[in-house]
Order: sequence, then structure tokens, then C-alpha cells
Amino acid sequence: MSGLRLMPQNVHDVDVEGRRMLFHVPTTSLFEMDEVSGAVLDHFKATETVTPSSLEGAMNSRFEPDDVAGTVEDFLRMDVVRDARKISEPPAPIKVKDFPLSTIIVNVNTGCNLSCTYCYKEDLAVPSAGQKMSFETAVKSFELLLKQAKDRDRVNLVFFGGEPLSNMPLIRQMVDYAEERGREVGKVIDFSLTTNATLLNEKLVDYLDEHRFGLTVSMDGPKALHDKNRVTVGGRGTYDVVSAKTRMLLSRYRSRPVGGRVTLTRGVTDVIGIHEHLRDEIGFFEVGFSPATSGDISAFNLTEDELHQVFRDMKILGERYVEAAIEDRNIGFSNMHQLMTDLAEGTKKVVPCGAGIGMLAVDGDGDLHLCHRFTGSKMPTFGNVDDGIDREALGAFVEEAQDKASRACNTCRIRNICAGGCYHESYARFEDPHSPVYHYCDLMRDWVDFGISAYSRIIRHNPSYLKRHVEPRRVTQ
Repeated sequence: MSGLRLMPQNVHDVDVEGRRMLFHVPTTSLFEMDEVSGAVLDHFKATETVTPSSLEGAMNSRFEPDDVAGTVEDFLRMDVVRDARKISEPPAPIKVKDFPLSTIIVNVNTGCNLSCTYCYKEDLAVPSAGQKMSFETAVKSFELLLKQAKDRDRVNLVFFGGEPLSNMPLIRQMVDYAEERGREVGKVIDFSLTTNATLLNEKLVDYLDEHRFGLTVSMDGPKALHDKNRVTVGGRGTYDVVSAKTRMLLSRYRSRPVGGRVTLTRGVTDVIGIHEHLRDEIGFFEVGFSPATSGDISAFNLTEDELHQVFRDMKILGERYVEAAIEDRNIGFSNMHQLMTDLAEGTKKVVPCGAGIGMLAVDGDGDLHLCHRFTGSKMPTFGNVDDGIDREALGAFVEEAQDKASRACNTCRIRNICAGGCYHESYARFEDPHSPVYHYCDLMRDWVDFGISAYSRIIRHNPSYLKRHVEPRRVTQ
């Protein structure tokens, strides 16, 4: 064995109930270390260059030489340790030539009957001034999806706004069209939308149920919190109507679970109370939280203290999630579900999300955006539904997103889970979609460490939980 050195950016160990877990960063995998592997790792941490003689001197009085040698071989194979003479270089960006879309998001109407104070949509308009997408543009959007998804058995058509239910005639036309085209080309078509719930009625709910829409309702908790920001164009709170319509929806909807989406803003940070209200009192299948830190109106963004408090409360709720999971109960906490999924599947991201690769959004003019958050923004577009994807521009964008050489992400232990953070968050905060969201970094590393502990405990005490409660969620989302 020549001189070896530790690759600290590839390994992180976490104590879980007295067990030492090795988080293998390149594969997002977890291993329980025995006494030998723990001792070998500690020696590499304490020694700049490990030689056969230094390792023998430190280990052979405690462990069998073959066990030590086997551990070193495992670490070499995992790139936990490496020949000390080798220079560490970040992987070259993958050249992107194809864009195998699974999802197209159509912005069916920029108009919305609400005027939520924190809304990030730059093209939002009052209902009377909203730009409604034409059937022709929607059809071209869907045909682009089918073309790019030629090797996929299933695709997702997402209706977005504004408030998408304010353009139900187009949604109905597109459901009929997409289902017929799906039969022709042999693909399953999933439909999804996020709604403020105010326009729901029993007939509409039954229609959405018949066509198995994946539904998410935007709701920010009990009345006092919800009505702070989710108001009508005239400034009136909407909790009463939203809660009533949502209860009606949940009483009738059978085809798929319905989730609640919460935006946490200044003064709206009671994660535990909000979750209890939306899950236990309103009846959502699961509830997810999205902290606002980069909106145009800074008065609504979470302060640094509030952001830290939110993550502390999310870990408290996460502990409840773990306790319930061990008892084989699902308390419907979306953020924990996603973290458990990332760890269970060994998520290995080179870019933050599927935007620009598996997903694109289309505005009313037919222009292509990275995702629904960018429609109406000044961010350059990437083609249109008439001419297709601007492959050169989009490929260059995705390749730049992979290039972490000049960013701290390059050696971050959660780089394959985070991959730099949300493009839109970075764009809104720093005017650069590739800028890492540094205000989240320490919090996200702590959140993932919590997730490693949570996952390890669930696997130890109730390993079947993930198969019964987390894996099915991937199918129904």
C-alpha cells in the first residue's frame, strides 16, 4: 500500500443511538461501521498521509491485519481514501444533448382571484386582466411533451396559474385531448394542479376525481395565520371559504391523496401548530412547508431568527414522524417523506431538480421556461412550442449548473441531495440561478444529518415502514 489520504468530502459519520453510521456522500448511502472501520476512519482523520507502517502501528495491536486490510480496500473502492499523490478534480459536467421530459407545466391563466402578499409570480394579474392560454398553445405544449418523452410510459400534464381553476374550459379541453392522444401513443397521462380551493364545487371535484388529478391545496394553517397573507383582491381573508371548500373536497375525493402546501412567511412560522391543524383538523393526507426567504417584498421574508426557528420546529415535528413511523403510523409530513426518499433511493443529483431536463413550463405565448416559477420573469427563455427547445441554450444552462468547481458545493457533504438549491430561489435572491443559496447551507446540512439519524432509526426499528408508506407516495404524487 502506498501513502493514502482521506477524502473528507466523500464521507461523514453520524452517531445514531450509540451506533456509528457512515454517510457515503458520492452514493448517498448509509453504512453502519464496526469497531475496525471506525478505528481506521479515525486514523485517517488524524493522519495527513497514512502509510502501511503507520497503520500497522496504530491498528495491529487491536485488530487482525486482514480485517484492517479489508477495511482499507473497502474505503479505497468507495473513494473514502485515495492515493495521496492523486489530485482531486471535480467531475466534468455531463454534456446535455437530449431533454427527456416527463412533465410539462402549462400556465393556463395568469389571472388569480386572490392577492397573496408573498406571491412570487411576476406575471400575476387580477382575474379580469389575466392572460388565458389558448387551446392551440396548450396542444402544442403537450405534443412537445410527447415528442421529448418518446421512451417514457407515463407523462404528467400540470395546470398552473394564477389560479388554474379559473380557466376550466381549457383544462377540460386538454384532458379530453391528452387522454385520447395517450391512448393513441400508448402512454399513461397524469394530470396535476395546485389550487387555492376557492373555486371548487361538488361537480368540479367529481370531475377532477374522475380523471385522477393529483391535487395540492395552498393553505397556510389556522384562520389567524392563513388570513395574514392569503387574501382576496379586495384584501379580505380567505380562510373561511378555503377551509369549507377543502373539507368538501376531502370528503368526496377518492382517486389520489390530497396534500396541503404551506408557505412560511414572517409571522407565520408555527410549523407544529399548522401541521396539526391541516393534517388532524382539516384532513390533508400530508402537509409540506416552504419557507419564504427571497420574495420581492422583503417584509414578508423570514428573518434569520425565524428561519432557524422553523428548522428547529421541523426537527421537532420530524421526531414525531420518526416515533410514529416506528409504530407504523404515517403523520403526513411531506418534507420528511422527501428526505427519507432521498436517503432510501440513494439520490445522486448533479443539478438541483428536474427543471430544464425532465420538466419545462410554458407561458401563454408558448415560450419555454425552466419551471412555473420563472414564467413572467426576466430570465431568458429556452425556445417555444412552435420551434421547439433551444437545445444549445438549455444544454449550456444545465452544464453550467453542474459545474461546482468555483463554488463551495464542490466539497459539501450534501451536494448530491441539494446540488446547489432552487434555481428560482437563487435567481430571486441573487439574480443568478446558479448561485448557491448560502443562507440555507448550514441549516440544510443539519437537516440532512437529522434525516440520517431518523432514517437509521426507522430502518432499525421498523424497516417495513418505508415500503408501506414512503414508496407508494412516489406513485401517487
